[in-house]
Amino acid sequence: MQGRLLPKYNGRYQAHPIGYWKKEFPIASKLGLDSIEFILDFNQAEKNPLLTEEGIKEIKEIENLSGIKVKSICADYFMEAPIHSSNKVIVENSLKMLNRLIDSAVLLNIKDIVIPCVDQSSLKNQKEINNFVKNISSIMSKAEKFDINISLETDLAPKPFADLIEKINSKNLTVNYDMGNSAALGYDPIEELKSYGKKISDLHIKDRLLGGVSVPLGTGNVEFVKIFESLLKQNYQGIMIFQAFRDDEGLEIFKKQFSWFLKNIKL
Repeated sequence: MQGRLLPKYNGRYQAHPIGYWKKEFPIASKLGLDSIEFILDFNQAEKNPLLTEEGIKEIKEIENLSGIKVKSICADYFMEAPIHSSNKVIVENSLKMLNRLIDSAVLLNIKDIVIPCVDQSSLKNQKEINNFVKNISSIMSKAEKFDINISLETDLAPKPFADLIEKINSKNLTVNYDMGNSAALGYDPIEELKSYGKKISDLHIKDRLLGGVSVPLGTGNVEFVKIFESLLKQNYQGIMIFQAFRDDEGLEIFKKQFSWFLKNIKL
């Protein structure tokens, strides 16, 4: 996840690091990683290189120099401006932004755009679910045309999440599976993976305590071995992103967790 190998941007746990984002690419390359999931924040969105011709050129240049690709976008923008908002102006602007992101994804050969429907953008009731289905469906034909996945991250239980996917009914409507968030909510990973595992295109690797916060990998409630054994049985071929616990500095705590992961998880 963008920023995990760098010091925090403005003290924020997760954000696009304006002004020093390029520094992460050679670090990721030295660690043996192959991709960075770019973040689009709501605040200062227009300063994000994803949204300008010059910025896209810069991303391509650093990809070529480092060998690290941007394969996915975590569109945290939509946590502040939900696609299922009751405010029509917010919805209109958010759909315009999603259109722009699809255009950028095409230019950068990005496969997944993650839409977080968690925390303040959680789908809290049936009306919000209906709004989301209606609004996101209006853009799925464009996503299908360019074969871009709109990858949903929600805090819905397995059955309601599977029902939501079925309602939208698009081959390019996929799932971002955040194993840490699911563990914090007390969901059974096997039930989740049975319900919608074949629709997962983007994994967020994270550990959390039940009902609690992010903790270093292996110290929380995520059943990593069970999850990855199940994903391997399903022949998972999607993106894997470390969205793990971080501190102010970033890099050393990442290295420790990456080593733990390589030692304990067989892929």
